[in-house]
Amino acid sequence: MIAKSQDVVVALKLCTSNANSSYAKLGQELGMSASEVHASVRRLVKARLVQPEPKMVRRGPLVEFLIHGVPYVFPASQKAEPVKGVPTAWAAPAMEGKFVVGSGSHLGPVWPDPEGDTQGTSVSPLYPSVPHAARVDKKLYDLLALVDALRIGRARERQFAKEEIRNRLCDPGALVQNQANQANQA
Repeated sequence: MIAKSQDVVVALKLCTSNANSSYAKLGQELGMSASEVHASVRRLVKARLVQPEPKMVRRGPLVEFLIHGVPYVFPASQKAEPVKGVPTAWAAPAMEGKFVVGSGSHLGPVWPDPEGDTQGTSVSPLYPSVPHAARVDKKLYDLLALVDALRIGRARERQFAKEEIRNRLCDPGALVQNQANQANQA
């Protein structure tokens, strides 16, 4: 059973990393301890979202949980006052250009982070170290931002996020292709 929001972060990281990565390496990249990552993997195995060895994610069931469970089990709180942070949901690169990000009183959503360079409305991340993890792993950043679109978006943003998550997680080559496309645009 998934009991903690960090389990979602760990599951997404397992989708973007080598299945043989050590718990210590995963923890370092996620800003968590190795024991926190190990405990998350144990809960994910119990929930039948990860096969124990080698830590392989069952992507179909994970996608269904992300779409139908996460918005209800781990809802996001959003605050209207502007803060400095890392763009998420429709303001993040994964959804860049797909939706209009406002200005002034209609700023895009951000994860609060003193190292962030964008003003926006504060959205609580799934886990406090998400901004750090997003800086370390671009593919993970995209997935976390799409999950936030499910958590806080309106119908159009949620629909786009659902399709994009399915494309990225159910097609193994999609993560590599999406990263190559974004690198070419930069």
